Amino acid sequence: MVKLSYILLFIISLIVTSPPLTQSFHINNWPISKLETKQETVTNLQFYFHDTISGKDPTAIRVAQAADTEKSPTLFGALLMADDPLTETPDPKSKLIGRAQGIYGSAGKEELALLMVMSFCFTDGMYNGSSISILGKNSALSPVREMPIVGGTGVFRLARGYAVAKTHWYNEVGDAIVAYNVTIVH
Repeated sequence: MVKLSYILLFIISLIVTSPPLTQSFHINNWPISKLETKQETVTNLQFYFHDTISGKDPTAIRVAQAADTEKSPTLFGALLMADDPLTETPDPKSKLIGRAQGIYGSAGKEELALLMVMSFCFTDGMYNGSSISILGKNSALSPVREMPIVGGTGVFRLARGYAVAKTHWYNEVGDAIVAYNVTIVH
């Protein structure tokens, strides 16, 4: 009871001593720039996504799972955090062009359907510092699958489009190399 009293006293003191929100929050001071209207550009990119969940240095790790995930043939409920390399060719030693950073989870009970929430962050060439964001279903066992591009940064600001993925290689542990063909309107 004493701890609760101290916590309530602390919260009340924060409220009383904090400046009113209207005084510290001025929209007029926000840096606003006018977006110029320009003709849209369509960019097509091809690269390889290397997802490694095994070995000494995995690029994707399981961060959560449901109580029954291990009993599920699709690992339903598993959630993985990824920082996967993107390369020019399927060879893992080929030129690194960026990183796929985000989360994917097994969202299918009957099929291996991954919910992908990823930013493909480019680190090379004219797209260095730019990214695209993918949010959607990846039917991982389908030969070819399509996912939406819902946004981007840098050169790809206001991007929309789609990514077509095709598994190039995988093993029984779950490591995979996936070819991506991406069409971006920006």
